Amino acid sequence: MITERVDFLVIGSGVAGLRAAFEAAEAGSVYVITKDTLKESSTEYAQGGVAVALCDEDTIGIHFEDTIKAGDGLCAEEAVRVLVNEGPERIMELISWGAEFDKSNSRLIFTLEAAHSRRRILHAHGDSTGREIERVLIKKAMSIPRIKKYSFAYFLDLIVHDGRCYGAYMLRDGQVAAVLAGATILATGGVGQVFSRTTNPLVATGDGFAAAYRAGAELSGMEFVQFHPTSLYASGAPQFLISEALRGEGAVIRNIHKERFMGLYHPDGELATRDVVARAIVSEIFRTKSHHVYLDVTHLDKEYIKKRFPRIYKTCLSYDIDITAELIPVSPAAHYMMGGVKTDIDGRTNIEGLYAAGEVACTGVHGANRLASNSLLEGLVFGARAGKAAVRQPVDIQAIDPKNLCNDISETPLDNPDEIRSTIRRVMWEKAGIIRSAESLNEASEALNSLEYVTRRTYPSRYENEIKNILQTAQLIVKSATERKTSIGAHYRSD
Repeated sequence: MITERVDFLVIGSGVAGLRAAFEAAEAGSVYVITKDTLKESSTEYAQGGVAVALCDEDTIGIHFEDTIKAGDGLCAEEAVRVLVNEGPERIMELISWGAEFDKSNSRLIFTLEAAHSRRRILHAHGDSTGREIERVLIKKAMSIPRIKKYSFAYFLDLIVHDGRCYGAYMLRDGQVAAVLAGATILATGGVGQVFSRTTNPLVATGDGFAAAYRAGAELSGMEFVQFHPTSLYASGAPQFLISEALRGEGAVIRNIHKERFMGLYHPDGELATRDVVARAIVSEIFRTKSHHVYLDVTHLDKEYIKKRFPRIYKTCLSYDIDITAELIPVSPAAHYMMGGVKTDIDGRTNIEGLYAAGEVACTGVHGANRLASNSLLEGLVFGARAGKAAVRQPVDIQAIDPKNLCNDISETPLDNPDEIRSTIRRVMWEKAGIIRSAESLNEASEALNSLEYVTRRTYPSRYENEIKNILQTAQLIVKSATERKTSIGAHYRSD
């Protein structure tokens, strides 16, 4: 087996991983491994913006209150305080590195999104905020000699011995390599591909959740999957996210009969929290025997919409939908995981030497329901904290003898991988999605358990191992959803 040694290993190249890498590079050598290109992560696709209390009419205290309220009583208050207090510094840091957020003259523009009581959402190039943040972070990473980047290096498993993490196994160029590291930071992103409808990129297959579970890490809140209310629903089109910021600018939701209905479900209407809007849409789809509803911006200024949401406008136009003149067909899709690998506010897990940050981690900052646009801020704030904590408590990797390392790859490929992947995703969407019950969760559990044999091997290809991780992550979600008997936040049980 190929064996490499490094001071710090960061798994994932999104906002949390790169921000952690900057801190770790202050103290030693850093490997950033990612299974696709460096920029292919959920960060790249984040449209709406980043929430931060920098506007004159806003305060850190109000941002704190809005986050707590959206979390439906399950937020960890200490984590929320860290988020809102350190957020402004992280954003100003980004700007100093060259981030170009939208401005009017020389003043930053702040917009409104659902469940925010103030205009505090910064955006870049209209609706490409994540892409701009990723651009700046990658540029900075390229300028730091101590950070080595490895694309197309697939993370297989953590190396854990006597309760300590000593790095990870990865699959690169068809070979398994063991990367021994003084500290390992998981920043592998989310779980969207566990569901048949998702706004997430193809790389979001729950790898970090499943591998951490196999290694003995504690996970928390896996029942809390956020479903975005509005993803594009059009023949031949991907489930492209239609940003919540459109509703912040005045877009309304109509059913298949072109009737507004959100006011019947919640007094905040289109600006209710995401879980409320998603369930209302599902209810209306069921009531009207349709497959989607409509998002309507045709009453808003056409030129403003084109300028404010250029990416959404151009993407929809490529599927023959002119959003300034036509209604946009939309339906909910899996979007964000609020639970994950349990950490403290410095990213520490229960395994010494292992840290986690970003969507794969659960600090408790989101509670049962994430406040819109807090995710990019979370990645910046807790990525930096995880990197700093890793520097303070590195693990001695000399205790591991490379000769004793082994991650056996099965020579037998997985039979019918496409069929297995599709089955898991359909089961999760239909039985453990936006609305759940004991009956549907039991059916999901039985269906997933019948595929348990998939989890017993390590495979020679990324695709097969992703299916294994999708299955194990799905099982964790179903188990957690079954054990939480009440409805709260994004976890809604009809029974």
